[in-house]
Amino acid sequence: MASHLRDDILYGCDHPDTHASANRWRHQESGSFARHAGPRDPSEREGSGDLAEFLNKTRVDPPKSAGSAGGRSVPIMVAGNAHNGTADTHGLDAQHDGVANTPSTHGSLDVRCGPLLNYRRMENRTWYGSVLIVTRGGGSKESPVIPELHLRFGPRSSSPILSNGQFNDTQGTNGIRSEPYGTVNGVHYSKQQATTVPRDSSNGASANGTNGTVASSVETKVPGTKLYSDPANTFWRFDLKVPMQEAELHCHYEIPGLTFEAEKKTDKQGFFVPAISQSMRIMFHSCNGFSVGTDEEAWNGAALWNDVNRVHEKTPFHVMIGGGDQIYNDGIRVGGPLRPWTDIGNPHKRREYPFPESLRKQCDDYYVNNYIRWYGTEPFASANGQIAQLNIWDDHDIIDGFGSYVDEFMRCSVFRGIGGVANKFYLLFQHHLAPPLSTYTTDAPQTTGHDGVGTDPRQLENTYVLQEESIDSSYIIGSKPGPYVAEHSRSIYARLGARIAFFGIDARTERTRKQVNYPETYDIIFNRLRKELSEAKASSSPVQHLVVLLGIPIAYPRLTWLENIFSSPIIAPIKFLNKRFGFGGGFFNHFDGSVDLLDDLDDHYTAGTHKKERLFLVHQLQALAAEFSVRITILGGDVHLAAVGRFYSNPKLNVPISEDHRYMANIISSAIVNKPPPQAVANLLARRNKIHHLDQNTDETLMNYFDKDPGTSNKTANSNHVTMPSRNWAMITENSGTPTHGGAPNGHPIDGIDSSRQSTPNAKDGHSWLHKGEVNAGTKHKAADETQHGQGSDGSLDVSIRVEMDQHSKEGRTEHYGMTIPLLAYAGAAEHTLRKRDAIQGAVAQRV
Repeated sequence: MASHLRDDILYGCDHPDTHASANRWRHQESGSFARHAGPRDPSEREGSGDLAEFLNKTRVDPPKSAGSAGGRSVPIMVAGNAHNGTADTHGLDAQHDGVANTPSTHGSLDVRCGPLLNYRRMENRTWYGSVLIVTRGGGSKESPVIPELHLRFGPRSSSPILSNGQFNDTQGTNGIRSEPYGTVNGVHYSKQQATTVPRDSSNGASANGTNGTVASSVETKVPGTKLYSDPANTFWRFDLKVPMQEAELHCHYEIPGLTFEAEKKTDKQGFFVPAISQSMRIMFHSCNGFSVGTDEEAWNGAALWNDVNRVHEKTPFHVMIGGGDQIYNDGIRVGGPLRPWTDIGNPHKRREYPFPESLRKQCDDYYVNNYIRWYGTEPFASANGQIAQLNIWDDHDIIDGFGSYVDEFMRCSVFRGIGGVANKFYLLFQHHLAPPLSTYTTDAPQTTGHDGVGTDPRQLENTYVLQEESIDSSYIIGSKPGPYVAEHSRSIYARLGARIAFFGIDARTERTRKQVNYPETYDIIFNRLRKELSEAKASSSPVQHLVVLLGIPIAYPRLTWLENIFSSPIIAPIKFLNKRFGFGGGFFNHFDGSVDLLDDLDDHYTAGTHKKERLFLVHQLQALAAEFSVRITILGGDVHLAAVGRFYSNPKLNVPISEDHRYMANIISSAIVNKPPPQAVANLLARRNKIHHLDQNTDETLMNYFDKDPGTSNKTANSNHVTMPSRNWAMITENSGTPTHGGAPNGHPIDGIDSSRQSTPNAKDGHSWLHKGEVNAGTKHKAADETQHGQGSDGSLDVSIRVEMDQHSKEGRTEHYGMTIPLLAYAGAAEHTLRKRDAIQGAVAQRV
């Protein structure tokens, strides 16, 4: 289908394949045919011959399956009439058979949440994504109104989008006349007249590279697919795919016939798709919500999303990566249905507390309403429909500390129950996927198994759940269900444009206090990554940067000494007093009675219980970097402060960073909304920032990144230049264009000094800068300057962490701190330094 859309842009109505059906009556029976065959405006009559020609041509019937080779779903071609909850008994697949299945042109739908835009993957020069809306009411019956999304796209500089993301429709469709030329598989295609636009300076070329003339833009109509519907809400997904062009595209979509409960929401939105030769501009955030008890007014709500939206208006992002805790559901135990359970003082009674169907319904209501509330909160809501999201989850998407309490307590009915409910709405809201048919309840034994959840008919009463036959190829499915959420983990691999790839690991579904992921799942993950990187290496566009999302930092100060204190026998008497008399107050959590901070410490990769797994994971990433000469950069959140850690070869090995496969920066950006820790905690972490030896060849530490505190504040000690306890978010851009400011690509020429550490006396260890991209890291770096960020041409990545200057300002103004991550040109340097006993599984040294 992608090739057809690309040809549409080139040929218009002279398309060599007109998509006509061999059975003309199929079109005549559809509402779409009736609209196209009816009288048209006088200005369009001159094209009637094109439409007649379209109808008189024939073509092969569409395939009988919605899936394509390899089990990959085909957007828009939905098997059967799944979009409206009915079965296709005539084998017509995605053809809309009869008036009942045709989107209604009357009535409207009340939108409770959305539109929410997601990014899935790039494949065969085609961008795949989806849009989700949640409408009021529903159930198992056929929907009286089926929404339809209208998508059109053209070169970025001819966009009819205003700065707030809404359409500028004062001249209709931007003053451009559209001519319909066919409906295929429920998708309506129109061509628009070619238009001439000035060159797009951000790409250095016009849309087709010649004379500034762009090809005709295309309009597509996409019927909604009903994912899930109960008496209160219906979830509609619109599957999008856009053929990428030689220039960046601005895509505009609208869903007519909607009424919005949120005042600022509209059905008219826009987003951007990179050019074929362009890598995506990335926004990264985590901890997008408030912990229980936080004074939200004191922090002016989600103020930093104003900063995100300001940047997006000037230099649009192609994707925003959510590193976990996109929403905080912890309130379910304070003002929600789990309050009676939380108030039980006896740990044994709390473990034995049931999770019946009645409690599940209450938890369902809490999670869906909390999602609707938060995803409709401005200014976060404005970004949701304009910047494509790519998310993994963490504990607060379920409940604080989920997975990291003692195993005996994690297996209790309430935790398993809310794990299932949270997963249901995580799939719907954050991935636009249909949920499982049922979730765990204690009064339906078939749902309580650890190898999967059986179907409970009570949960399907007046409820529709789409059963998708195939899963999107971007997902990497875990080996077996998790121990507390009886569903398989979903990690993600996707290309982020021409030279950047993304891998996000689901580090919550399989998590226990002693493991992050199953060993079998790691095998699946790294086999998939090797396959993808190998195919990319053999192509004309190899991956040069692999962005790895772990959610929780992995290059971070050890707090083992604190873990030891909290777990030691000296805490036992205090714990006893807490159970009997409440002594210690909030120092102990209300779940398993342990020290409240202990679950957070156990969550960390640097925790003692995860030490071996962490070592294995870093070694595997090093092996990938060496094998494919790809620079790996790790993203992490969770800790509510900003920092940059990195792994690198021991300086004694004299490996230049440009050839160092062990050099991996860990960009730590957290939180975009939640309040930061006290200054004393940030300063304590800075004092614990030692040079750690991961192994004989790899060192790690946080780098000096913050040359000053944001604005005029005094957030840190004079000696603390490595942790910043302020709200923040990050942006990452490839330096792939034509240099606009002479000199070195990273903006910091260093006379007489090359990028090798051994040539400069300052780079004795990780407390110093390790390469020229780290020189002057902070506010003076070119990556921190909006006018220079990403304007280089050496293929490196510019990273800017934007830190809030004033928590009392609703504008969310930020101080910018920058650095540059270089390309990797692996030349086998590590093979000469590795002794045989140090070789790691999968490393190049073992295979040569």
